[in-house]
Amino acid sequence: MGRIIGIDLGTTNSLAAVWEDGESRLIPNAFLEYLTPSVVSVDEEGIVYVGKTAKERMMSHPKQTASVFKRFMGTGRKYHLGNKVFLPEELSAIILKKLKEDAEKYLGEPVEEAIISVPAYFNDMARTATKRAGKIAGIKVDRIINEPSAAALACQNAKMEEDALVLVFDFGGGTLDVSLVDCFDNVIEIIAVNGDNQLGGQDFDDAIGKYFIRQCNLNPEELSADTKAMIRVSAEKCKRDLTENKTAVMSVNAHQIHKEIELSRKDIVTICPELFERIGRPVRQVLLDGKKQAEELDQIVLVGGSCKMPVVKQYLKHLLGRQDIETMHPDYMIAYGVGACAGIKERKEEIKDMVLTDICPFSLGTNIINHNKDGKDLMSFIIHRNSPLPVSKENCYVNVLDNQRDMLIGVYQGEAMYAKENTCLGQLTFKIPPRPKGTVKCCVRFTYDINGVLEVDAFIPITNERKKLVIVNKELELTDEQIEQKLKEMEHLKTNPAQQEENDYVLAWGERLFMQCNRELQQEISKRMQYFQYILQEDIYRVEKLRKHLTVFLAYVEGLIKGDINWSNQEIETGSWYDEEDEEQRELEEAFQYWDGDDTD
Repeated sequence: MGRIIGIDLGTTNSLAAVWEDGESRLIPNAFLEYLTPSVVSVDEEGIVYVGKTAKERMMSHPKQTASVFKRFMGTGRKYHLGNKVFLPEELSAIILKKLKEDAEKYLGEPVEEAIISVPAYFNDMARTATKRAGKIAGIKVDRIINEPSAAALACQNAKMEEDALVLVFDFGGGTLDVSLVDCFDNVIEIIAVNGDNQLGGQDFDDAIGKYFIRQCNLNPEELSADTKAMIRVSAEKCKRDLTENKTAVMSVNAHQIHKEIELSRKDIVTICPELFERIGRPVRQVLLDGKKQAEELDQIVLVGGSCKMPVVKQYLKHLLGRQDIETMHPDYMIAYGVGACAGIKERKEEIKDMVLTDICPFSLGTNIINHNKDGKDLMSFIIHRNSPLPVSKENCYVNVLDNQRDMLIGVYQGEAMYAKENTCLGQLTFKIPPRPKGTVKCCVRFTYDINGVLEVDAFIPITNERKKLVIVNKELELTDEQIEQKLKEMEHLKTNPAQQEENDYVLAWGERLFMQCNRELQQEISKRMQYFQYILQEDIYRVEKLRKHLTVFLAYVEGLIKGDINWSNQEIETGSWYDEEDEEQRELEEAFQYWDGDDTD
């Protein structure tokens, strides 16, 4: 019997956890790190690189590298990497397979099953695609769980408080989820969720990059793919630097441009006002749906890597009027939670009695005719958002025209009044006998399971005809034979063995630095890397020692590029800017106050 692990399949980074010795434990990868970048790259020979090495290739080989594909799960978007074409779930499967291999090495036994977390605002096609990714990776996935629910479970385990009303703000690299959670006895009950499936730290990177282009008077149409990739990487680094320091320099050295600008935390507020407005909407909505006020919350917990940005925490303090906001292991909380879920599934004694409830994040329904406006069908809600899962509800509908011969049942997800303004998930069509209007009835049942997957069952009594629909993107639906073929393809992907990963990473790192250096440093990097590649082929016993030397050299070059050399001994306390009542702090607060009129609508 194989083990069950929990996997946080993230937009920026992914990681796995397992329940061991009464606690959720993170599983290290080949670099003895917990975070594996959710990046896949393919070289000219068809070799696939995953994680840290692939991330280093984003700048040097942007057209052969894919990231942030989680945002497009279930959409049919295609990624052309080298000579191969991948769907988002196939790229996710590569990440999952790597996490599975790392877990098996760590545990010393096979991994049979995984519980995977997804954003609460993932629609049904994205959830189905996530389960399909698990199948392609050779992992049994019976259960997926909303990320805020996993974070709430981890938070409760860490705090060990019997009764608490908690707001969990989960802000990752690509998605934002906000949940209101009631913890009592051994029960964790999700009261309300809201979020933005297209908002994350990546959007701050993009905004900073666009600002850099404007400030340097560059024409984005004239920039090469390599230069754009370098700007994105530099923007992300600048954002991370601003997590630690009040100001940061964004510098780009490419064959097309050699420019730099200085940014402050306050600049982020003025550059990204629309992003902060989008952050505020789900926070307000989840309190409204849960019928709670900010002052009623016992805890406000921030999770997700993007919560490490001090400016995000400052905005939430302003928005909620609270200072007691906690940041608890932001990169790891969801993984700790899915690790605990794995323990529950394995019936581990210390946690088996924990009850975790979940809710439907969207309203679900069908379209009905609008007698007052042709072509603008109204939304008839069958399952309302924040309904506890699992849930099954039925509504009955009738023909609206005399002698009507067809009845179409559309399946929609969303909160808008008009059906077409919501997301169409699919439809069922019936042939019905011609009868007077209002005499042919169709009973429609929506069933939304604990994994957040929707099943639609429609029945017409007069004809005794029944049709069922499990929501999937028909273009992406795979047969058992196709799944088996994908498994074989995954097994035969040309990936380098684990012992080669460190060497691949160092080489990819060197290639990236080469693009950023002047001629003299380029010559030195090239000479050292060529020698290292020669040793890899001719003298495997000297590889480890030479790799250490090359790593030290590349770290020195990285320091030169960043500007760290000669002044890195200056210590700046993380977040000290928020402890000082200086002019900059007051200006930042005034900047947030500027939005008050718009934020309350």
